[in-house]
This record gives sequence, structure tokens and C-alpha cells, in this order.
Amino acid sequence: MNMQQKSRGGIISFIAALCIIIYLFALAQAATRIYFDVDEQKKIAEQDFSRITGIALFYGSLGFMNEQFISSMNAALAASSCIEAVIITGPEGEYAFEKEKDRAVKWVNNSPRFINRLSFSNENYYRPLPIHDLRNANIKAVASAFNFNNISKILKETLLVILAGFTISFFTMLLQLLLGKSGEKSSVVSDNFREPEYEKPVQQKKAVIQPEKTEPETIIINAGPAMTERGPKGLYSSRSNIGWEEYTEDRLESELHRCSSTEKDLTLIIMELTDITNDSMYKRAAEDAASFFSSRDLLFENGQYGISVILTGVDLDTAVSRAEKFQQRIAGKFPHSRKSKPVLCIGLSSRAGRLLKAERLMFESAQALERAKRDAKSSIIAFKSDPEKYRAFIAAQN
Repeated sequence: MNMQQKSRGGIISFIAALCIIIYLFALAQAATRIYFDVDEQKKIAEQDFSRITGIALFYGSLGFMNEQFISSMNAALAASSCIEAVIITGPEGEYAFEKEKDRAVKWVNNSPRFINRLSFSNENYYRPLPIHDLRNANIKAVASAFNFNNISKILKETLLVILAGFTISFFTMLLQLLLGKSGEKSSVVSDNFREPEYEKPVQQKKAVIQPEKTEPETIIINAGPAMTERGPKGLYSSRSNIGWEEYTEDRLESELHRCSSTEKDLTLIIMELTDITNDSMYKRAAEDAASFFSSRDLLFENGQYGISVILTGVDLDTAVSRAEKFQQRIAGKFPHSRKSKPVLCIGLSSRAGRLLKAERLMFESAQALERAKRDAKSSIIAFKSDPEKYRAFIAAQN
């Protein structure tokens, strides 16, 4: 019996040691393969960066930051398996190109900066761009540190090895449990069997338990009005069927970044209906605005009876012309009780080649609207900025 127990204990110890070796092998091979994969990723990123730099030099000599240059850089970035974003610095500012918007680049004081992520490499990819007649031009990039397809494959294979070790451990424990039970049964049979002595049952008197008299319990139910959450729910407001006012700044910030990267203009219109008396009339006016400006996603509520409109790719003069036509359209549809003032007052401001935040553009348009509401001659006021003076103002602030 002792010989069998020693033999069984030796086999279990051997299997336990074998499982430990399997686990250690799985972890060691996974770490080694991931290390070499990261090293290979660095080499590929360096090659991709050299290729993108060559494309920037070639198309930059043909026309720096023109439409062909921008499309070529976006195509080169999309073709790269490692480079996530590129920032190109020129005499007039910095320009960002990303595979996925806002994943690798953030804007700080109207300047693009790379985001620090654990998945990004800490290698410094930077080179000057010696383009003819262009001073202080350079390019820098950020690359992904891991090839997640390869890492996923390595982890899956490592998991299979670990599962094999767990399977061996499980069946070993099961076998040990079964053998242990059989040993216990044999030892019980070999012992002297003694019939247990039973005591005579003792009769007990049954006691009747009377329930205690208790007073009826009073339950108080709070029947007060239920609290309801307030705030925007869904994409569009039920009051006007256009965007909630709280979404305006975030959407405007996003559109400003997109227009800045493609060198397009953007105009913000803020209008107020001065002769509206109920939500039904306001909703009709909002529907007319959505139909006229052709993009409900870029229309938002403003105050009680106001509407904000984001016009992408539209300069200030064109926006003023469209605002005049919309004002005439609204004046023809709604009754006008106050003859001294139009039914619709409008304020406008545009990006006009500036790198600015949504908060600033909203402030300029709102100031123009307030001026339009006070002006006795014109109900449409446009805030027109000087880009050079604005850049000097921003430089002085920094």
C-alpha cells in the first residue's frame, strides 16, 4: 500500500513540474516574440517615414499645401501600416494629417501636438524639408509601437499552450481525487464493523404556541412626483427638430479643425426671430432653415427663439448673401407686427484663414447679432477680421 502511494505521489509531482515548465515556456516565448515584433515595427516605421518625407518633398516643390499636396499626404499616410499622424511645419503655420481624427493629434493654442499614448512609439521621427523658396519647413511623425494583428496572433498561440497545461493539471487533479476515494473505501472495509447502539426514543409533549397579538403595521408610501432628468437627449431637440444648443461648440470645434487642415473657410451664422410668439412658429422657422441651408446636422438651437448655422467651405460674403435670401424667405412666411424692425436679425463671422477656437467664433457672431438687434438701418451684421492683425494679437497673448 505504501509503495503504491509513493508511486502515485511521484507521478503527480512529475506532472506538476511539467505544467510549470509549460507555463514558463509559454510566457518566455511570448515575451521574446513580442520584443522582436516591436523591433521589426520600428524598422517598418522608419521606412514609411522616409517614404512619406520623399512624397512631401516632391509635391511640396510643386506647390506647398495646395490641394494636390494635401491629397498626396493623406494617401501616403493611409498606405502606411505604422505611421499614425504627421505634422508639417511651414512658414505660415503647422498642418496636421491623421489616419483617424483626434486619435493621435490634439490642438493646443491652435497648434497641433501629438498625444501621448501607450500604443505609440517613443521614437523621434523628424526631418527638415529643404523645399525651394520655403524656409523653416520640416516634418515630424508619430508611429504605432505595436502591430496588433501580430500581437493578437502571439497571444492566441500563447493562450493555447497555457490551456494545454491547464488541461493536463485538471485531469491530474481528477485522477488524484478518484484514486484517493478508492483508497478511503478499501480502508473502511478492512476495519472491524460495529453495529451502533440506538437509544430508545423519548416521547415529548407537544406544545401549542399561540401567536402574539401585534398591532397592525402602518406602511407609508412616498407618493411625491417623480424626478425627471433634464438636458439634451438624442441628436435633435423635440422642440425644434434641429441640434441641441449644448452640442454647438463641440461640433463647431470639430468643423474648424477639419477646415483648417484642408485650408477651407467656415462661417458661423447666429440668427434670432424677433417676432415669434410660440414654439410652434419656432419649429416651422427651424424647418425652413434646415430646408434652406441643406444640412440639419449643422443647425442648432440658440436661446429661446434663435438658430445657429455652421456653413463649411463658405466665405463671409457668400454667407451674407445667403442670409439675406433666408431673411426675405422668413419675412414672406411669418406675419410681422413690428414694422420698425425685421422679423429676423442675423450676426455672422468667419474663419477667414485664421486658426481660432469655436468659443472665439461664437463670441464674434453673437456680438454681431447684438449689434444687428440694436442697429436701426441694418438687421444683418457681419464681423470681418484682419488675419494679419489677428495673428499679431494671438502672438502677443502667448
